[in-house]
Amino acid sequence: MVGDRRRPLLVLCCLAQYMVVLDVSIVNVALPSIDTALRFEPTELQWVVNAYALAFAGFLMLGGRAGDLLGRREVFAAGLALFAGASLAGGLAQDEWTLVAARAAQGLGGAIVAPSTLSILTTGFPEGPQRNRALGLWGAMGAIGGASGALVGGVLTEALSWRWILFINVPIGLTAAAAALRIVPAARPAATVRRSFDLAGALTVTAGLVVVTYAIVGTEEHGWSSARTLGLLAAGAALLAAFVAVERRAAAPLVPLRIFRSRPVSGANVVVFCLGAAVFAMWYFVSLYLQQVLGFSPLGAGLALVVMPLTIALCTQAAIRLTGRFGPGPVLAGGMTLIGTGMLVFSGVDADGSWAADVCLPALMTSAGIGFAFVPVTIAATSGVHRAEAGLASGLVNTSRQMGGSIGLALLATVATQRTADVAGSLSRAEALTQGFGRAFALGGGIALTGALIGAAVLIRAPGMGTAEAG
Repeated sequence: MVGDRRRPLLVLCCLAQYMVVLDVSIVNVALPSIDTALRFEPTELQWVVNAYALAFAGFLMLGGRAGDLLGRREVFAAGLALFAGASLAGGLAQDEWTLVAARAAQGLGGAIVAPSTLSILTTGFPEGPQRNRALGLWGAMGAIGGASGALVGGVLTEALSWRWILFINVPIGLTAAAAALRIVPAARPAATVRRSFDLAGALTVTAGLVVVTYAIVGTEEHGWSSARTLGLLAAGAALLAAFVAVERRAAAPLVPLRIFRSRPVSGANVVVFCLGAAVFAMWYFVSLYLQQVLGFSPLGAGLALVVMPLTIALCTQAAIRLTGRFGPGPVLAGGMTLIGTGMLVFSGVDADGSWAADVCLPALMTSAGIGFAFVPVTIAATSGVHRAEAGLASGLVNTSRQMGGSIGLALLATVATQRTADVAGSLSRAEALTQGFGRAFALGGGIALTGALIGAAVLIRAPGMGTAEAG
């Protein structure tokens, strides 16, 4: 691919990544308006968020492998078209379950698009500074997408209506799908790659991830020790064990287990799991604190958090240079340490606090950490991977982040809810909520610092970092 085609390719992949990650968080500030319009039951409103997360997490592995086997250009364009169509259906929804179904279809489209963007970049840019810069910008767009969800959702909801948080994806998705067919090079798998979908592996891993995620997101209502939760977790674990057994025997496995022999790949996926668990929950609780405790409007909360995507963008540029100089390990460990420290500072939020006193400093710290962490973890997760398995590595890192986010949010939400309930009788509502948020922030900080330790132990001086097999 000639050099002048790489720039539009990078722009297209970053735009697609931003769009699918944005839709994880953009609906949060619009939930009250959606509830008023469609009249959800109290326990059902969560599915506007969780239907997307379930489908996204459950189908990422299949989406990544589909690009390797069927052609990345065609799969990428199809995922974008599905995402746009599902967004249109959701924006037109007249009842709650039509919206939930549309959100699930959006998640499926996102699961196809996200690993395709990363595998297109890893195969389209040569190993070294060019690829590191491309992967750094891709990682930054994902981080900015999550951080800017509150702002974009608040602006669209207040200026137009909640339906526009979905309608906005339609022209962007369709335009990107058409552009993909023109910009992304046509590249079919090599003759040595078997065109087999490993249906048994795809079904077991997807079903296992969906069941585990479904169990986790239901713990706020049913509890961790309920028969329902334990039964679903056991069923999910059994399906994932069956997946491993299938992969060991499959002639053309969906996930060749040998990929986990790579220390950078394995270590990066563990760290990105911790990253997702801490960061997804952090955005969620900061938004709630601003609106439910400090009394900000949806738009005001979005504007209060605009410092975060700006900081992420600035730190990403520094992270690209530092990663090229020192390698991914030290930069990643430093970024995760900043995230963990910032969340520990967040744990001291006050019911009578303010943006300047309680939000600004930890927001700057965590967003700087995100900027420094997303670049090296993406590079490490795709280091030393054969070109034919670029989609597999991409699917793994996206799955790890999304699963970390789903599990982390469910866990920390349960901790926060329980703490709030414990002190509700003796404190005001704002004080009780703040107690819950503070405990969740503290636990999230511990998760991030655990990721920092793993990054330092596993990825600093890891063998094979920055090398890739020829495709």
